[in-house]
Amino acid sequence: MVVIRMRRAGSKKRPFFRIVVTDSRAARDSSFVEILGHYNPRTKPAIVKIDRERAAYWMSKGAQPSDSVRTLVARHLTPEPIAAAPADAK
Repeated sequence: MVVIRMRRAGSKKRPFFRIVVTDSRAARDSSFVEILGHYNPRTKPAIVKIDRERAAYWMSKGAQPSDSVRTLVARHLTPEPIAAAPADAK
């Protein structure tokens, strides 16, 4: 099965993650099919860059995102609804 998950990069105590498409049986940091983006949790706010078109393509082919990737996309890449500005009461 093909999955979309995070692959750890960066040095000790300075994590940096790549979002990759890989075989579910492969080790966390081993071979992958394609890099879809990256995630840097050390910045404020965290930097998340994912190629949405390629992610949608792989999901249409049956790739399953991991729980971490699913949460990451929901929190950082889903646009928040724009609240209506309150009308001036003059």
